[in-house]
Order: sequence, then structure tokens, then C-alpha cells
Amino acid sequence: MVLALAAGAILVGALPSYAEITGAIVSTGAGPINVRSGPATDQKAVGTLDKGANPQVFCKARGERIAGHVRTSPTWLRIGKDRWVSNAYITWSPSQPVPWCSAATKAPTASTVTTGGGELNVRAAASSGAGRQGGLADGAGVLVECQVWGQQVDGTTGKSGVWYKVGDKRYVSAAYIKWSAGLPWLGWCGQDPPSVPRGGNQGFIDAHAAAAQASDRDTGVPASVTLAQAILETGWGRGALAREDHNLFGMKCFGSPGDHALGCRDYATFECSPTGGCFDIDATFRAYASVEDSFQDHGDLLSNWSRYATAMDHAGDPKRFAREVHKAGYATDPKYADKLIGIMDDYDLYKYD
Repeated sequence: MVLALAAGAILVGALPSYAEITGAIVSTGAGPINVRSGPATDQKAVGTLDKGANPQVFCKARGERIAGHVRTSPTWLRIGKDRWVSNAYITWSPSQPVPWCSAATKAPTASTVTTGGGELNVRAAASSGAGRQGGLADGAGVLVECQVWGQQVDGTTGKSGVWYKVGDKRYVSAAYIKWSAGLPWLGWCGQDPPSVPRGGNQGFIDAHAAAAQASDRDTGVPASVTLAQAILETGWGRGALAREDHNLFGMKCFGSPGDHALGCRDYATFECSPTGGCFDIDATFRAYASVEDSFQDHGDLLSNWSRYATAMDHAGDPKRFAREVHKAGYATDPKYADKLIGIMDDYDLYKYD
């Protein structure tokens, strides 16, 4: 049976207490499943569960997509402190609604309508102008499936362009939803699950070369530079921005996700100023449906913005291109161009141009 929350059913009253969720049954072809320290197979194995085991479940999170014995699923279940199992190996008897895990504390977090008194409209799309699909009373619990980017709304919990999908063609503004233990790390509707780096450095290059070459053909941006930028920006795909939201180039939102991204999400980052040194800040970055969309957005940016025109004049010389992109202000690291060229040299990325 699929988790009950996958249906996105809307509750009319308060959500149930999630102190203890039972009914999970490990289902495998034969042997045990690994318990991981995080929701992906590259996280440390911290134990096993035998077929037929009944782990207590606390909450769920989005993670690596697993093709398991029961289903293919990107959902992982937290069964203890730093203990996760893939929902792909879990059946339920009876089926249970499982809450999201808070991104900050990993505690179960429930979503509640918070209007201050009135009813919250449910819309057919992420806009207050979309068709009304009914309403939810103040204080009503709601099960959120995923999020989309839409009309910015100034509500009781803040200003937000995020809307939550709560059923088929049913959306509510996040500006009127309160989470009991803090926001979960929600995926965007239609987004590929988190990426997990495989095969070391060469594996990263092999996995992304085709997208870089497609961008080269479409925009003229050298594939060698594009690959080097992706490597440097993501730490070979290990950065959270790349893993979770498929943003390989640190593309920021500046108020809008643009033409290629699904939405905008806040991340902690590190910036350097020419006059003020380096410092930690929070910034809003673009979230993409897939890695390919990130490459397309990057290529369009460099090829269409006038500030990078000089770089495009030297697209046939990747090293000069890298220096001109840096000079035009693409990155704040004073050694950015040197680092790109070093990566291109070390891995002979020129062969992909």
C-alpha cells in the first residue's frame, strides 16, 4: 500500500498527533535492508532491518529515488535519530498518514491553516485569480504533497511566492500555512529527486558532459568551461544546492525563478567582495526540475546578457572565455578564473568542446 499522505487528502480538523506511527512492515525479496544515517544510499549504513520487521516511523523526507521490492519511491522514513529507511521497501497495515520531517530539527511537523479567522481559499492553480476549489477553515490541518511557484502573497505567516499542492488541481498559498515544528524540505512538484554523485570525479564529468555539450551547441558557451564551472560550484556534485535543487551554477533568483527554474529557495552561501573581504550570507537560488534545465539556464545567461558579450567573442578560446566571464563579474572569488582553468587542464575538458 502507498503511504496515505501520497494522495494529498485534506483533513477537516486538526492533524493527528505523530508521537508514534506504527503499521510499517519491511518487505524484501529475501534479505534485510540497510538503515542509513540520511535519506540516500551514499549516507553511512548504521544498521539493518530484517524482512517483516516493524519499525516505528516518526516522519518522512524527500531523498534518493529507490527502486525497491514494494515500489519505486523518493520517500524516506525516519525511524530514529539519524536512522532512515527507503519507503520503497515498506508496506503498511493499516495505512497511516505520515508527516514531513522538519528541515531544521528532523521532528515531525504538521501544517495548519492560519488565517486569523476567515476561510482560506483553495485554488485550481498557484494564483488568487485561479478558480476556487472550496475553502479550508482557520486551524484546519492539511496534508501537503509538494510545492510550486506562483503569485506572491502577503499572508499571516509572511510573504511568499510558494504555493502548496494539497490535492489534484488544489493549491493553497504558503503565506497562510503554519508548520508545527518548522518548515520541511519540500520538493517542487514535477522535480527530479535529489541527485547522488556516483563514480567519483570522472563519473561526474561523464554524467554531465552531454548536457554541457548540448548547451555548447545551443548557445555557443564552451562545454569545457561549463563543466569546470559545474565542478567548482558544486564540489563535484556534493553541494546541497546541486543535490536537492539541481542548481549546478549557483544561479540566484533576484525575485524570480526565470524561464527555466521551478521556483526559488533560500540557502546559506559564502561570498567575497572586492573591498569588504569574504563573508557568510543567506541568498535565494533557483530550483530546477532537472540538471538539464540548469545547464540550459546557465547557457542562456552567458550568451544573452550584454555583460558577457566580450566573453562570447572569445568562445573559441576556453581559457580566455573563463577569464572574461570572471572579469564581467560572474563570481566573487578572486581566483575563480584560475581555478576554472586548472580544472579544465587537469581533466582535459577541452575534448568536450
